[in-house]
Amino acid sequence: MSSPSSQPVSPLRQRITKISYPYVAKLHGMPKLTLPGITLVLALAGVFAPVPVAVPALILLALLLTWLGFLSWPVVGTGARFLRIFSILIILFYAVKRIADA
Repeated sequence: MSSPSSQPVSPLRQRITKISYPYVAKLHGMPKLTLPGITLVLALAGVFAPVPVAVPALILLALLLTWLGFLSWPVVGTGARFLRIFSILIILFYAVKRIADA
């Protein structure tokens, strides 16, 4: 099995992809706005909720985006990769800022 860029797929990527398949399939079977809705709720909770709720919401959002970014990494270009990493870092930075300001 190789990725679209003809690079060999690591055993870790194969394992995570195999474990993720049922969850991705379930998400795919849900209404189209489910994933954006989850993302929006976590982001709004991270911005407006009290710190004990906001920080876990932001961490969950960062983990969700990291997981989706990892799964899509082989098929996206350099610009999209940069945006994925940048958005995750901004979310984590904001979580740390919320903790520091508390």
